[in-house]
Amino acid sequence: MSMSDDDRDIDIESDEDGDSDTGLGSSRHTNTANFTQAEKRAHHNALERRRRDHIKESFTNLREAVPTLKGEKASRAQILKKTTECIQTMRRKISENQKDIEEIRKQNNILAKQIRALESQNGDQFTEYLSDEEVGSEEADDDDLDQDFSRSNKKMKTFHA
Repeated sequence: MSMSDDDRDIDIESDEDGDSDTGLGSSRHTNTANFTQAEKRAHHNALERRRRDHIKESFTNLREAVPTLKGEKASRAQILKKTTECIQTMRRKISENQKDIEEIRKQNNILAKQIRALESQNGDQFTEYLSDEEVGSEEADDDDLDQDFSRSNKKMKTFHA
């Protein structure tokens, strides 16, 4: 006994209630006790089709999220392998960036100590010098600031007071 197209549409529509991350939602709890075997099979087939579609869509989204696979055709195994490689690369870059941040913090601390040492040695003269620099920097355009910033980003040489 087969279902008509109208019955199948109704069956599929009933599965679309409360879609969740699993793709099964509340339709999994539909009471099928009063259904015929054919209706139960159709219901199960619709649920399975939705599950497969959800998995397929997830692999498509994953493939598009991995830069080396974007727009390419790839098997599921390739998608998983390249995704793993991408995650490992990102973790390595994050670790390197964290080390760079820590090094910059250390350099900032050294520079702050040097500033305090200069302030205590030169007193008011240093404060006046900073005030003159602040006035001058207000008149500087963005290109000058960008150049100053790029020069200061190169390895900072510090001295110990």
